[in-house]
Amino acid sequence: MASPREHAEELAVELRRRLIERRRSEAAAGRSSGEPLPDAVESLVEADAAILSAGRRAELRELILRDTVGLGPLEALLADPEVEEVMVNGPDEVYVERAGRIEPTEVSFASEQALRDTIERILTPLGRRVDELSPMADARLGDGSRVNVVIPPLSVDGPALSIRRFAAARPGPDDLVEWGTLTTELRDLLEEAVERRRSILISGGTGSGKTTLLNALSRFVAAGERVITIEDAAELRLQQPHVVRLESRPASVEGRGEVTIRDLLRNALRMRPDRIVIGEVRGPEALDLLTALNTGHDGALSTVHANSPVDALRRLETLALMAAVGLPHEAIREQVARGIELVVHLERGLDGARRVVEAGEVVPAAGGVGVRELWRRRAD
Repeated sequence: MASPREHAEELAVELRRRLIERRRSEAAAGRSSGEPLPDAVESLVEADAAILSAGRRAELRELILRDTVGLGPLEALLADPEVEEVMVNGPDEVYVERAGRIEPTEVSFASEQALRDTIERILTPLGRRVDELSPMADARLGDGSRVNVVIPPLSVDGPALSIRRFAAARPGPDDLVEWGTLTTELRDLLEEAVERRRSILISGGTGSGKTTLLNALSRFVAAGERVITIEDAAELRLQQPHVVRLESRPASVEGRGEVTIRDLLRNALRMRPDRIVIGEVRGPEALDLLTALNTGHDGALSTVHANSPVDALRRLETLALMAAVGLPHEAIREQVARGIELVVHLERGLDGARRVVEAGEVVPAAGGVGVRELWRRRAD
């Protein structure tokens, strides 16, 4: 037997369908009522569901508006401050991440079309779209949350939607000490490194807390410095008064207008930066970063996906080689050794906690570049 909530959901779907049909008919006839959407919804509910109590009618209005202009069933999840990420695997399967742990929810969409409608309401205001020609999309919401969408035929079991949230207030170094991500000793070591303008590379896996740590370390940058941040999706929230935020742009559906991280980094060097902060190095811009670090632009902060500090340096070398400018591997390795000074590595434990496990200083080594351990987390 259906619950009262399920009855309300079904009735809301039907009334929303009638509202859409009414507005389409008005548009086809060349006339518009000019009635605001909330008022139109209230009129519809009062006319077609008058026998319900005032509380049930209010619930209906909320459901119809939610599915017309909001994010549908996801609204309740995104209203929960503990939810860090929402993952939709088709209309019947929705997961969330809380405190670093993934858990299923009872939330679902009425149909695949309802999920597609929600995706469209997310992407359209952001100037993005997905269709058969462009079945994948990345976007950023107004609060900095990252959105990724993949639709069939690439996503076999229906549209896949991920929303990674970022709180308006970013934790500072002391917060990370309190949470166990840093120790007091390590915080002090990193504070000194940032103040001395040592270039720091933060490494770790997906969701290990690299961007959070990068944002926290930026608190140690002097207030009088001009900072240029470069990101694929603008997540950083630096506290300094003189910050210029740059964000890359994907190509349009016609394949034009793309602006890459590499383009932004090259331009940033002409903007008289005291510091360059790159959200993540993931392509040939690694060579431009190394060039900048070896030509007087010290004190940079950035992140990279890697499994260890040594692996982070190897990955940086590989990414720099993707620039395909003909530089020998040895020359790039030498630039890495001279440009990057510290590597800080994070891991996310089975309990969901994100912790720095190692920090090391980059040093020349036989046949390449090595990392001399400065700090390592002791086993609990």
